[in-house]
Parts: sequence; C-alpha cells; structure tokens
Amino acid sequence: MTEWRRTGPTDPGLPRSSGGPACSAGARLRDEDVSATASPGKRWLLVEVAGAWGWNVWTDSPVLDPELGAAIARRVQHAGMRILAVRRPGRSRGSGRWRWAVVDAERATTHWGEVSSPHEFLTLPLDGSSGVPSDQALFVVCAHGRHDACCAVRGRAVAERLSEAYPDETWECSHLGGDRFAATMMLFPHGVNHGRVDDHDPVAIADAYLQGRVLQDGYRGRSTLSHVEQAAVAAAVRHTGDTRLDAFRPMSATELPSEPGGWSVDVAGDDGVLRVRLEHVRTGPTFTTCRATLAVEIPRFVVRDVTAAS
Repeated sequence: MTEWRRTGPTDPGLPRSSGGPACSAGARLRDEDVSATASPGKRWLLVEVAGAWGWNVWTDSPVLDPELGAAIARRVQHAGMRILAVRRPGRSRGSGRWRWAVVDAERATTHWGEVSSPHEFLTLPLDGSSGVPSDQALFVVCAHGRHDACCAVRGRAVAERLSEAYPDETWECSHLGGDRFAATMMLFPHGVNHGRVDDHDPVAIADAYLQGRVLQDGYRGRSTLSHVEQAAVAAAVRHTGDTRLDAFRPMSATELPSEPGGWSVDVAGDDGVLRVRLEHVRTGPTFTTCRATLAVEIPRFVVRDVTAAS
C-alpha cells in the first residue's frame, strides 16, 4: 500500500463560501503545479446541448427532460465513456441541433453525427461505427459556470478568444474536472489537457497542437494516461526538450515496495527508453472547487530522477 509524505502549505485558509478566494485564485496563490493532473478519459461522447446549463447538465438544463438526460448520461458512463455537453461560444449558444461526436482519444479518431431527438441517444451506437469520420480538431473549453464560477469567468473568455481564430473547431463544454485550474481546455481527438489557459495564449496552444506539438504552457497531460504516466512523460519532455505530441510512450509503471511512495516508469522514445523515478506525495489541504467546504489533500508525483533504462 502506498505511503504518503505531506508537502506544501499547511494552512488551508477559508472556503469560498466563508470569504476565501475563488478556487482558481487559491491554486494560483499556492503556485499549484498543473502538470500530471489531466482529467481522465479514453473515449468520449460530446453532445450539443444549446442554451443554459444547470449544475448537472443532464438533469438541470431547460432543453433536456431530466429523466431522459439522466438515462443518456448513465448509458454513456456504463459504456466506459466520458460524456460532455458542448455548445458554441457566445450568447446565441448555437442553433439547438442535437449534434454529437464520438471521440476515441487512444486511436485519435472522431465521428460526427446528428439526431433529430435526444431520445435517439438511448440507442446511438457508441463504438464509433456510426457517424461520419472527421479529421478536424476539436477545442473544448470548460465554461460550465453553474458548476463552478471560475469556469464561467475564465473559460468563456478563452472560448471567445479561441473562436475568433478557430470558429469551427471551438466549443464551450461542461465540467471537465480540475476547476481550480480554470480556464481548462481539452484538445481532441488526442485528449490533450491544458489548464490556466487564460494566463497563456490559447491560440498558440491550438496552433502547436495542429502542428503535432504540445505547448508546455499550462499543460496538464493526456487524458488517456494515468497520473503517474502523465508525470513520467512530462519528466521525459523536460529532460529531452522533445515536445512532439507522440514523442514518448509509457511502457510500464511499477510501484516500488522498498521505497515508500516510490514509482518507476519506463518511457519509450526515438532514442531509447528512459526510466523515470517518482515519489507519490500529497499537498497540503486544498479547497478544490468554489463550492467545496472541506479541504482535502491532493495526491501528486514528484520526479526524483530520469535515466537511460538499462
């Protein structure tokens, strides 16, 4: 069983509801590292839900019957997929069509389609066998303000800025995860996750992605990898300076019984295999969302060394 070493600040401060900072402001004040925090997801269903979103898109949105929305979300989750609501940036929120996209982030494929009624999502094939294949990238920015105010304040500005350069590729999306890292963005079909995008240039991040590179500004990791694999790949990138999208592939991740919290991850690259040793630690108590009233410790990985695998 993994043992933990506590690191970071010991004073959790106050929750937002008691006058503390917004979760994204608190994370910035703590200088919390965004690396190796990507929201998980190997296969995704994106559903266009135009109009306002409640805290839970699938049960609290005016355009969607609550029972039907809950049934759609359950079906997708039981299939081992992540589900996101998407809409176009701006006040119009799109035309209200029921467009959808199945994204396989491991295979980097996207299939688009449209149904005439949301009831059809209860029978829609989720294996990528339906719809039209597309090689167009998707830039989805969390702007789910009813879920967390930080996503509205920071995310919507990023989506509007990005849509000026990439109007067809850009969408607002529902809760991605990691609210304290708002503005958060996922680049599909590869599942490349960035945070604090409003502190950086979202267009430059998108440009790099389309060129097959990962800009390191706010880079959280790939949604297809575990957090320990994300940490190892990030260490390999820093060690070599190689920012190509598929430059490194995790081969194995081994917990080290002789080292409390220790992990060893082998990562394959063009010049051979790198071995990354990490330590699993926890940060000080953190309010992870603006709604949170209980501070929790967040697991993290600290890189100890990177060497050539023997």
